Amino acid sequence: SRDNSYDKNLYDEVKEYIKKQNPKNKIFIVHRLDKDTSGLIVFAKSELVKRKLQDNWTEVKRYYYAVVEKTLTQNGHLEDYLFETKTHDVIITKDKKKGKLAITDFEVIKYNTKYSLLNINIKTGRKNQIRVQLANINHPIVGNKKYSKKCSSPMCLQAYKLQFIHPISNELLNIEIKINHNFQNLIN
Repeated sequence: SRDNSYDKNLYDEVKEYIKKQNPKNKIFIVHRLDKDTSGLIVFAKSELVKRKLQDNWTEVKRYYYAVVEKTLTQNGHLEDYLFETKTHDVIITKDKKKGKLAITDFEVIKYNTKYSLLNINIKTGRKNQIRVQLANINHPIVGNKKYSKKCSSPMCLQAYKLQFIHPISNELLNIEIKINHNFQNLIN
């Protein structure tokens, strides 16, 4: 599980933990989460496993919880082309040659008069994909400093589930954590 406020120390903490088991152990970062996103991060204990996971990362099923502004009652499928500007902002473009395709599916779990809780499955892994696409349909993620008016809380986006085939054992791995209790407090 990850909290971006401790991002600088996460690698060191994991490295220290596995070296306690055996000083020869090494750790390799497989992927990252966007800034201000909390949740699951995968590390590998060998460079071979790291490379195999990264080479097949598009096959990994990635699920997120998000609390968005306003009432949203219908599930959705979003396809947009995203472009990163020189100032590192990610925006939606109509130019298919300029942007990269981003595909996001979401299911509404629960909603009230102010917020909606979504279960999100991304089919692509573009930078800021979820926050840009949801803001584009006028349901920005709560706490998203760029798109949300309600910025007092941390961003309500959590990577909660990963499903993938282990590159060595060929076992289907299903890694999942519980929903952030702050998300539930907003929606209840």
